[in-house]
Amino acid sequence: MRYPIDTIRAAIGVGMIIFLTSCGGGGGSIGPPPPAPPPPLPPPAAITVATERVFEQVSMLQPVAMLQAPGDTSRWFVVEQQGVVRVFPNMANVTNADVGVFADIRTRVVDGGERGLLGMAFHPDFGNGNFEVFLSYTRMSGMLESVINRFHSNTNGMTLDTSMDDIILTIPQIFENHNGGHIAFGPDGFLYCGWGDGGGSGDPNDRAQDTSNLLGTMTRIDVDGGMPYAIPMDNPFYTDPPILCSQGFGGGDCPEIFAHGFRNPWRWSFDRQTGELWVGDVGQNQWEEINRVMADGNYGWRCREGMHNHNMMGMGCGGGFMDPITEYDHGQGQSVTGGYVYRGSAIPELQGFYVYGDFGSGRIWAIPATSQEGAVGQELLVTAFDISSFAEDNDGELYVIDYGGGVHQLVDAP
Repeated sequence: MRYPIDTIRAAIGVGMIIFLTSCGGGGGSIGPPPPAPPPPLPPPAAITVATERVFEQVSMLQPVAMLQAPGDTSRWFVVEQQGVVRVFPNMANVTNADVGVFADIRTRVVDGGERGLLGMAFHPDFGNGNFEVFLSYTRMSGMLESVINRFHSNTNGMTLDTSMDDIILTIPQIFENHNGGHIAFGPDGFLYCGWGDGGGSGDPNDRAQDTSNLLGTMTRIDVDGGMPYAIPMDNPFYTDPPILCSQGFGGGDCPEIFAHGFRNPWRWSFDRQTGELWVGDVGQNQWEEINRVMADGNYGWRCREGMHNHNMMGMGCGGGFMDPITEYDHGQGQSVTGGYVYRGSAIPELQGFYVYGDFGSGRIWAIPATSQEGAVGQELLVTAFDISSFAEDNDGELYVIDYGGGVHQLVDAP
């Protein structure tokens, strides 16, 4: 386990005073020796955390996300890959008898492998006169497609009416993997969507560096500003009027794009304190990476994998890439799962650290949210979980979602 060490460097000059005599002679003297530099600061105390199984009497089938509605700590919503969203009370002794079905779109969803119901986002005003929920999933409509569908609740947020489709965005998928699919509203009120490069090994269609399509990008749209949506005016490729890529492709740079150059941004989140966007981008054969994403950033794929050249031939590989904040090789894990910057109160020493994990190895790491490119993560735990996602409750506490069906809270360890 490695811990960052703060160092203090002091450069101390030695003053020398030379006295010249009127006889042409000279003499010099050296002042007292400088004080010894202070000792280096000790490394910060080790972050000691543990996981605690919660909601253990609730059955879940291949959960890929868990979230709470804005301003509502009384319920949890679990997204199952097959196409079901389950809801249950936020109580320690909750059982299957307390679990309800919030939405069931299995007849629309094609699941298996990396396909399925992959993301869910409540409108920021959900429960406050607005009952819109957005679901992101793969379907078959002549060919495999990723779609975002807007649904409404006619029961004051108790269930979703899924009888009608309101598909606002469609992306054709040639392959079955690298679908991304996570969606979330940012602190700016816009809907962000993360899309993989469209699959295949090495991005064979060179999508992630091609900004005339939405594959391999983070998109940002205004779902309240137009039909099917509007484009925020500060998006990098905004034009007036914008020519939408609502079918996944366009004749020029897609105005929906916020950042690009991703392989498969499986899970990502916003720091609730700073608003910064943190993305876990799944690597190919060697490197997994965590990026802090900025508008108009190019995060390198397929030219780069992590901080390393991968395939510098072809479109977009001239440079100007944003390196990840941290990376790890496949000796430590095989598929990164992005997490959250911890802003809770139960684990004081974890405050301000970004927490992330690996689906294959079950490892969990943390880095300070102030880290710059090339930081080394601190290993917190090695678990037996297939970490499909992390969850953050409305109080800022973190949970680990096991694809095998369990939920585990991160807790302070003695």
